[in-house]
Amino acid sequence: MRKLIPRMTRMTLIGLTIMLLLPDIGAARAKAVAYPYKHVNQNVNASSSQLRTQPEARLTHWPLFALDEAESAQASAQGRRARKRRAPVISWVALERRYPGVFITHGPRSTRKAALTFDDVPDPRYTGKVLDVLAKYRVQGTFFVVGSLASRYPALVKRMDREGHAIGNHSYTHAVFSQLTQERLNRQITRTDDVLQALVGYSPRYIRPPYGEIRPGQLQWAKRNGYVIVNWDVDSVDWRSLSSAMVMVNIRRTLQPGSIILQHAGGGPTQDLSGTVEALPRIIKLLRSKGYELVTVPELLGTSVSRKRY
Repeated sequence: MRKLIPRMTRMTLIGLTIMLLLPDIGAARAKAVAYPYKHVNQNVNASSSQLRTQPEARLTHWPLFALDEAESAQASAQGRRARKRRAPVISWVALERRYPGVFITHGPRSTRKAALTFDDVPDPRYTGKVLDVLAKYRVQGTFFVVGSLASRYPALVKRMDREGHAIGNHSYTHAVFSQLTQERLNRQITRTDDVLQALVGYSPRYIRPPYGEIRPGQLQWAKRNGYVIVNWDVDSVDWRSLSSAMVMVNIRRTLQPGSIILQHAGGGPTQDLSGTVEALPRIIKLLRSKGYELVTVPELLGTSVSRKRY
């Protein structure tokens, strides 16, 4: 019995120590995952078949826009509900098969064409510089516009249109689609549509979800309303403030005929996209040296840039 008492005491002390430490461990773990936004395709080596739409598959990304108090509270509540639902992982390949012509990550593989696309515009720091490079090399790109920024910097949006670039919808506040109700998603899209209609004279057919994230039910809504969801199969990963050399490596690594290439011409206040701007002339020269024709997304897919408004 005397031998058992010290052993039990040691076990009790160990147990008490663990219990005391658990709150700290839990708090540290909660702190580690408590980030506001995440990004799809954090692995630069990931193929399109490995991309996922589930929150666990994303890295932290910058919060671009401030919501008002009511919107912020509602978005937080929707995020909590979305995390509770834990929707199953669905690959982009599966979504393309299930929603042909509605969910797109690339164009035809049979033709040596590629589309340069730029997200999170307009941004007075970088968008004009990207437009300058495209004009110099006589290349038309596709710009996915955030409505609230378009309202703030309309001249840049008008310049995109004037210089022959295609324009797509990137939501109004860079919202995470999977955390939105259908009503709020509709508001995000239609508000940006209204801004672009006033600035360039049309409502875009193409939508790129921020972070590439969208639910199947939202794809059904897009189909009913004449939209096409355009993601990508080549990720430059330039949002990580990479050097021009790394941007080049990431694009070259997964480039194929029909590729839709993701880059950014705008970002958060601490984002440094100088690597994107510096790499762009080299990217254009590389693609042309390999026999690629650089086209807009509508040209790549053989459809019009605008949609009929219902």
